[in-house]
Amino acid sequence: MLVLSIVMLIVDTIAVLLGGVLLLRFWMQATRVRPPSSVAQFTFQLSDWLVRPMRRIVPGVGGYDWASLLGAFLIVLLASSLMFMRGAPVELVLKLALFRFLQWILYGFMALLVVEAIFSWVNPHAPLAPFVRALNEPLLRPIRRVVPLVGSLDLSLLVALVLLQIAQIVLGMLFAGV
Repeated sequence: MLVLSIVMLIVDTIAVLLGGVLLLRFWMQATRVRPPSSVAQFTFQLSDWLVRPMRRIVPGVGGYDWASLLGAFLIVLLASSLMFMRGAPVELVLKLALFRFLQWILYGFMALLVVEAIFSWVNPHAPLAPFVRALNEPLLRPIRRVVPLVGSLDLSLLVALVLLQIAQIVLGMLFAGV
């Protein structure tokens, strides 16, 4: 049992890193944001081994890199399949994989928002700040239309984080049996 827990921790850590990179790759292309060379090099080197062969099967349609998104889901599915070792049925493993995949997406958006907030407080002119800002813009633009500035304070980041946390709660309720 201890060994299985350690293996699951290692597999989950690798899966979260790789899945996060694949989701970032998808989001960069979906938002048409060109990453700085260091981010691009890291992202593509870590994910090309999976994305390039998958593009032969799942081509990009509508300007979206579906191979990256599907690759992220396959990674979470593989990581979740360790539940088979604990005797979980296939249906439960699939539900767990979908739940974790959606969680990764929400946590990824939250992380981007927190990074933007940190940049705005610490160093708004940091080299990565415009990149992170551009990735967050599709999330924040609709909120900024509704939530006005309070003085010179933009509360859209805070509102977006609260909405993403609400989405996490709803997701948890929808997958309560998983």
